Amino acid sequence: MGRDDAKGLPPPAIVNGNSLWLAGCGWFTALLHNAVNFRPPLKSGVHRQVLMTTLGWFVGYHMTKHANYVYAKHDREMYEYIRLHPEDFPPKEKKTFAEIVEPFHPVR
Repeated sequence: MGRDDAKGLPPPAIVNGNSLWLAGCGWFTALLHNAVNFRPPLKSGVHRQVLMTTLGWFVGYHMTKHANYVYAKHDREMYEYIRLHPEDFPPKEKKTFAEIVEPFHPVR
């Protein structure tokens, strides 16, 4: 699976965990920079807050995209191995739920 195969994967959602987390970290970094420089944290440097939030969102999105590629590559290799070595993965016998649990005997 090459880098061109990554283009065949569906894109991740715009709102995902990495994007939200890193956008929050970027915004907090801008607020911390304002506080360290003795400026009002929320009122000054709004352009910096927007920039750092957007940068964090962008990095988080692409981290998710890369993680999806790595996991898809791993799954592809794993399923190919299973397909080539069926003797290592025999099918399991199917059991009913009643065969799995012990019989119930109420104590009164």
